[in-house]
Formats: sequence, C-alpha cells, structure tokens
Amino acid sequence: MRYRLTFLTGVAVGYVAGARAGRERYEQLRKKAQRFAENPAVRNTVEAAAVSGRDAAGKACGAVADRVGDRLPPTVTEKMRSMSGRGTRPEDDWGTSNT
Repeated sequence: MRYRLTFLTGVAVGYVAGARAGRERYEQLRKKAQRFAENPAVRNTVEAAAVSGRDAAGKACGAVADRVGDRLPPTVTEKMRSMSGRGTRPEDDWGTSNT
C-alpha cells in the first residue's frame, strides 16, 4: 500500500508540474527530443547498439540450441540454429541503413 501511495503522489506531482509548464514548454521539449533523435551521431550509436544486440542474441540463441537442442523438437532446433546464423537463412537488411 505504501508503494501505491508513493506512486500516486508522484503521478499527482507530475501532473500539476506539467499542467503549470503548459503546452509551450511541452512543444519545446518535444522539438529538442526530435532534434536529438535526428542527430547523425545518435542514429549511428543506436544502429551500432542494435547490431551488437542482434549479434549477442544470435550467439545466445546458438548456445541454447547447442545445449538443449537434443531435447527440443527438430523444427524448433533448426529454427534456433537458423536464427543464430548456423543454419541456412536468407539475407535481410532489417535495421540497416545507408546513413
């Protein structure tokens, strides 16, 4: 109950502070956030993080497939291996950009 009351108090304070700031301040913050997201350095960093995340997920998926693959149905094992890059899969350009 204590946490719920703390959460509701935070929501109320945020609502009042936001209402006092008004639409003009909201628009300023939105424009700044949009400019930040459109920054080439930020976009490149996000893209690099996405690529490394996909690589790590592929390696983890391969490790799981190797450890428990014999206990899973063959179709699931093949799907996991194809996701990790150890099987055959068509190339795609998901998440890549030319920027």
